[in-house]
Amino acid sequence: MTLMQWLIFFLIVQIIHFAGTWRLYEGAGRKRWEAAVPIYNAIVLMKIINRPTWWTILLFVPIVNLVMFPVVWVETLRSFGKNTTVDTILGIATLGLYIVYVNYTEPLNYISDRSLQPNTKAGDTISSLLFAIVVATLVHGYVMQPFNIPTGSLEKTLLIGDFLFVSKFNYGARTPMTPIAAPMVHDTLPIVNTKSYLSWPQLPYFRLPGTEAPEKNDIVVFNWPVDTVYKFFDRSGRRAYKPVDKKSNYVKRCVGTPGDSLSVIDGYVHINGKKLILSDRARPQYAHIVITNGTPLDPAYLLFELGITDGFRQVNATAYEFQAITEEAAERLRNNPVVTSVERYVMDTPDPRTFPYSKNWNIDNMGPIYIPKKDVTVDLNVETLPFYKRIIQEYEQNELIVNGNEIRINGQPTTKYTFKQNYYWMMGDNRHNSEDSRNWGYVPENHIVGKPVFIWLSLDPHKRGLDKIRWERMFTTVGGDGEPVSYFKFFLILLGAYFAIDFFIKRKKKAQQNS
Repeated sequence: MTLMQWLIFFLIVQIIHFAGTWRLYEGAGRKRWEAAVPIYNAIVLMKIINRPTWWTILLFVPIVNLVMFPVVWVETLRSFGKNTTVDTILGIATLGLYIVYVNYTEPLNYISDRSLQPNTKAGDTISSLLFAIVVATLVHGYVMQPFNIPTGSLEKTLLIGDFLFVSKFNYGARTPMTPIAAPMVHDTLPIVNTKSYLSWPQLPYFRLPGTEAPEKNDIVVFNWPVDTVYKFFDRSGRRAYKPVDKKSNYVKRCVGTPGDSLSVIDGYVHINGKKLILSDRARPQYAHIVITNGTPLDPAYLLFELGITDGFRQVNATAYEFQAITEEAAERLRNNPVVTSVERYVMDTPDPRTFPYSKNWNIDNMGPIYIPKKDVTVDLNVETLPFYKRIIQEYEQNELIVNGNEIRINGQPTTKYTFKQNYYWMMGDNRHNSEDSRNWGYVPENHIVGKPVFIWLSLDPHKRGLDKIRWERMFTTVGGDGEPVSYFKFFLILLGAYFAIDFFIKRKKKAQQNS
């Protein structure tokens, strides 16, 4: 839905609200017109049902309002004596329209001083649960979201089994574009494994102000732009066309920002003609070919000296292929007495799966590629169109028709195009085992989710019991310089202090009550 369509929808809702509640407002001692003024009518309604004025804000927060609307419907009914179980069910089942019935057909008995405490234990539990859902949804959507690493595309920087907290406020929290969705889940309801949202309607893209923009070397969580997979690990051919904010979450390193000219030369990223210097915490990995003197490499050596458990195969008596090892590990392999040579693998043949699919490029050698910047205009012709076709059609919602050398956008012939938003180039540190911008191109700004800031848990999928926990990675920061430092012991100290203080406070209160 466009902004104008949402405005019309909002005005229709206000008309329905006025028509269905004006008598209730008068019954509560308010003026009839107060039910007709948008936003102000919600503030007045909070006063009528004896709830805080700030509840009004929650009625306009997407996803959160799906919880708040039923609460307000029930509270409104109870403020006029409709507090039976049947009234509650009717209020929710009719999506609030039962209030219209009460407004026109029932004698109004406004209870201004009604008790706001639940009458039953079940009611108290439901009330606490709803409050917890609202708070958790606000935190999840606008402050911090938990996220786990499902694939090895960022090994060894981030590991499979790392559980992260992803900050929403660094880049600015993106308001939900899919307003009818289950809170605190992504695209699938757990257990029942069904879609967690309705694709229609859609809110326009909006992002709250952030403290920074994505920069080169940032690790970024974003929605996979070309996602049509039915489930994340299901590539069986079933397709699902998802709203932007319900596309699968990916995590990669930002290596190109708006306005950059990017090239990949022999596997290394170059920006504006200069090799990109990665942060000292980055642990990029590349495929390598290792030749020995005929003596097999010792698996214990690979495991304990280099930390390599899999991802390699012995080609013949003297040759090994390693899918992903760091250059540091490659140098240590060179010092092994049975190794005669270690060469980093560089693809030397064209790969048609490489963006933009019209060049004789591959993932190790490609470019230069211009990374689009908002409000910048570029030349548009048959040579440049493959770079920007998806942007024009899908990301920026234009009609594109190509007839020979003629390009028409929204019916008008053109040789120029001006970008409506910023774009980024994302790559995995596991350079030969990462599906990233080299395969599908740019990441639009409206697909950016947040910035990982903290690893709160890390589980090794190859181990069991307590050995499964990577203790040295718990409570470590994702960014920063130098070796990651675990703050787990400080967390335990603070947790112990909290329980100790809580114990003594309760003990003191109990002693005062008994005295």
